[in-house]
Amino acid sequence: MLYCLSRPFSEILSILEEAEFKNVEIVDEGLHSLNEERVDAIRKIAYDRDLEISVHSPFINVDIASISYQRRRASLRRLKKSILLSGKLESPLWVLHSGLRNNSSRLFSDVNWKMNLRSIRELVEFAKIHDVQVTIENGVSNLHFILSSVEDFNRFYDDLGEYELGLTLDVGHANIDGEIFKFLKEYAGKIVHAHLHDNHGVSDEHLGIGDGNINWVRVIKAFKEIGYEGALIVESERDVSRSLSRLIRLVKEANDSDKRATFQVEHRGS
Repeated sequence: MLYCLSRPFSEILSILEEAEFKNVEIVDEGLHSLNEERVDAIRKIAYDRDLEISVHSPFINVDIASISYQRRRASLRRLKKSILLSGKLESPLWVLHSGLRNNSSRLFSDVNWKMNLRSIRELVEFAKIHDVQVTIENGVSNLHFILSSVEDFNRFYDDLGEYELGLTLDVGHANIDGEIFKFLKEYAGKIVHAHLHDNHGVSDEHLGIGDGNINWVRVIKAFKEIGYEGALIVESERDVSRSLSRLIRLVKEANDSDKRATFQVEHRGS
């Protein structure tokens, strides 16, 4: 629902009532910030339409790695409210951005990393109480996200310890760092959710699928090869209907290709 974030919340309800897909992601931000009344309205439609509603956490002026105690605590309060409402929504997944590196961090050795880790542990513990599954999204290195590259996540999961935390693979973000297929290979067992949007490998454009330089045929094939069974969430800011149509065609072509390959193997063995 990122594409309609500037529209009134009432439009979300209208879109949900006509949704032709099972999985929809609500962005808990701005005009679409959740509250009890909105959660009740979404939950009713989701129940009637048999929809699964994931929730993207708030991100404006939110930094869980800030060296400012006041800003970090304010960020955590906002995020915990979102988790609480996601639990009432019975959302299967709550998607979190990592904290940010800032210019002051060079004066304090690794402080942003440590604050980010501490905050994520706190949020995961809070989410358990409210039966919400947190998943962490890969960011973009040139936007100062602490967790962007495969190398970042290798260190993160090593440091995280016993906490269970799945990965939301943002394909558009990974394309900017040139690591789409590296993520799919190294984290096949941890990817539980996916955001799909296109760009030209330089900035986070959130273009429609097929409007940038991402090789989507290869991407969808790679998802199938790792046995991915989660949702494919389109995060284009425009031309969402066209992106959805292209995605349906890509998935169908990948399925048809698998069927042909299976038939050929069985035919040779018969």
